[in-house]
Amino acid sequence: MTEYQLKEREKAILRFIIHHFIVTANPVGSRNISKKYNIGLSPASIRNIMADLEELGYLNHPHTSAGRVPTDKGYRVYVDSLMDPPKLETDVKSIVDVNLSQAASETEDLLKITSTILSNLTNQLALVTYPKYKEAVLEKIQLVKLSSIRILVVVSVKSGLIRTITLEFDAEVNENHLSTVQQLLNERLSGLSFSEIRSTFSYRIKDFDSESVRPIVRVFIESVDRIFTDKSGDKTIISGTKNILSQPEFVDHEQFQSVIELIENKDVIIHIMDKNKSEDLDLCISIGKENQDEKLSDYSLITKEYKIGDLKGTLGIMGPKRMDYSKIIAAIVYIAEQLTHELTKQR
Repeated sequence: MTEYQLKEREKAILRFIIHHFIVTANPVGSRNISKKYNIGLSPASIRNIMADLEELGYLNHPHTSAGRVPTDKGYRVYVDSLMDPPKLETDVKSIVDVNLSQAASETEDLLKITSTILSNLTNQLALVTYPKYKEAVLEKIQLVKLSSIRILVVVSVKSGLIRTITLEFDAEVNENHLSTVQQLLNERLSGLSFSEIRSTFSYRIKDFDSESVRPIVRVFIESVDRIFTDKSGDKTIISGTKNILSQPEFVDHEQFQSVIELIENKDVIIHIMDKNKSEDLDLCISIGKENQDEKLSDYSLITKEYKIGDLKGTLGIMGPKRMDYSKIIAAIVYIAEQLTHELTKQR
C-alpha cells in the first residue's frame, strides 16, 4: 500500500499542532491554530483538515478534550520533514565548550560532566554509555610489581585509553620473570583486538614452558577474560531525573511511577541504546512504540555515537514524546562532537 502524501495545508496544520503541543502540553483545537498562526484559513477549514489528519493516523483525539494531540506517526513525519533544521545557538555552544574543557582529564569524569550538561540543556533525562572494549586493539601491556605477591597489569589500547587490573599470586613474584612475561605478552598480543586475545590466548602462549615463568603465565590464563573484558562498557550514566519529572506528563501518578521504575532499572534503556548502536545508526531517533519495548512507548529516545579512536560509546536523551526535537538533536550532535574532540585530546 502506498503511503499517503500529505498536502501542503495538511503539513502546515500538523506542524503548527505539534509546535503548539510541545510548548503547552495541552490538546490543540482549531481555534488555537487560527488565533496563534496566521495561515489564512477559517477555524472550520482547520477543523476539517484536523479531522482528515486524525483519520489518517497523524493525530489523536483524547476523549476528555475537544483538541487533538500528535500520534507516533505524526511525530515521525514532523521529525523527518517538518521541524526546523537543528541549530544550536553560539552562546550555548560556548557553555558546552567551557564546561567540557574544564572537566578533569579522567574519562569517567568527562562522561559524567557530559551527561549533566546534556540534561541541563534539554531538560530531559540524559544518558551516556561507556565506550565498549569488545573491539579495542591492544597497544601494549605493562606489569608493575606492587608487593611480593601482587602485580598491576596496565593495559593500553590504541584509542589512547588505559585500564588497570590487579592480579595476586600464591608465591612471591620475581621482578626479572615479570619482565620476561611482559616482553613475551607484548610480542604475541600487541595489535590484536580484545576479542581475538580472549579466544586465542592459550594458543598464543602455549610455548611459554619455562618453569620460572609458568606460575605467572598460569595466572594470566586464568585471568584473561577479566583483563581483556571491560565491564564498564555496560555502564550507563543517567542524569536529570529532577528535570524530566518537572515535565507536565508526570503530574499523573502512574506516569510518575513508570519513569522512576525505568530510571531504577536501566536495562531497558541500555538494551534500546545498544540496539540502535548495533544497527550502525550514527544518530537515531525512536519515538513511542518504535522503541519496541512497552515500557518506553510513552517516550522518545534520541542517541548519537561518540568516539575514542576505534572505540565507540553512545550519548542521548530520553523524555516524553512532546519534546523540542530540533533543539535536542542539535544539542546531542554538538555535544557528541565535542566529547569526541576532548577524548581525542587526551590520547
